[in-house]
Amino acid sequence: MMQRVTIHDVAARAGVSLATVDRVLNGRPGVRAATVERVETAVRELGYTPDVHAANLAKRRRYRLHFLIPQSTNAFMEDLKREAEQVALRVAGERVVMTITPIDAFDSHSVAGTLAVLDKSICDGVAVVAPSSPEVRAAIDRLAMRDVPVVTLISDHPASARAHFAGIDNVAAGRSAGQLLARFIAGNRPGSTAKVGFIAGSLGLRDHAERHGSCLEVLEELQPGLQALKVREGRDDNERTRDITLRLLDEHPDLEGLYNAGGGNRGVISALEERGVERQVTFIAHELTPYTRRALLNGTIDALIAQNPGHEIRSAVRVLKALIDGTPVIAEQERIGIDIFLPGNLPPETAKN
Repeated sequence: MMQRVTIHDVAARAGVSLATVDRVLNGRPGVRAATVERVETAVRELGYTPDVHAANLAKRRRYRLHFLIPQSTNAFMEDLKREAEQVALRVAGERVVMTITPIDAFDSHSVAGTLAVLDKSICDGVAVVAPSSPEVRAAIDRLAMRDVPVVTLISDHPASARAHFAGIDNVAAGRSAGQLLARFIAGNRPGSTAKVGFIAGSLGLRDHAERHGSCLEVLEELQPGLQALKVREGRDDNERTRDITLRLLDEHPDLEGLYNAGGGNRGVISALEERGVERQVTFIAHELTPYTRRALLNGTIDALIAQNPGHEIRSAVRVLKALIDGTPVIAEQERIGIDIFLPGNLPPETAKN
């Protein structure tokens, strides 16, 4: 078996001390450019990769990460929490302690209060699904001032001092929804006057607001004749969203399109099928769950715009560790992609623990 290349091998190849190699690998100042080049050349030639696990053990470093994730009946948030729990088990051997705290993402005061009690004595980094409000922004800013890096999950808070956002480009997601609606509804009927309904968990969540706003923009560009109805907020609750959808259908029996920018899809699915209009109304939704998968396959949902919760959790962990260590974040690795699913390109269903 090939022996692992060590930092000693790099130092010998470059003709420098171990301390110099350590400074170069960790991006610390005080090393001449020519020496940096020799060390980097040795790293490339030897194919050296740092053993992060061993390094952390040697330093006796522990990463205390707090993840604040909504507790709700929203299937996507349930998946996000499940992924966090699974990742927590996997990284425990790397001296990473992940504490998962349930929050109500629709209660800004509560989220801000939870963030307010965190500091350097309790944790080294925080990831949070953050509602877009001044009090949450202030709480994030205070954490940053206390040298605790914050990663926003799913919904961004760019006006805050958060260090990184782990989530999709929600403006692009909303534009995709608008393009899908325009094509599905209008088809070859430019200038269609079809009615389109909108549901969001809350426009107080930046991701929902960005999706809704950019979807409207695209519809106005592609099909200015479409009648966009006022957005209704379901707080990602299935029963509440079902009632909202039933009222929408009763008030607008000629509804042709529907976009849910948030959760509560089971409620929308139930209402459409209860009224028997699942083939009449083009329904664009977010997130691949067992419920939306079945609705996509049976035709109740026409297209799904999705993100990978496992990738987002793993990305948040990697980014927080890098920020704590003062090492670079690899932007390409941490970019969260947008998936658009139709019945023909669904990935295989995986069992949930």
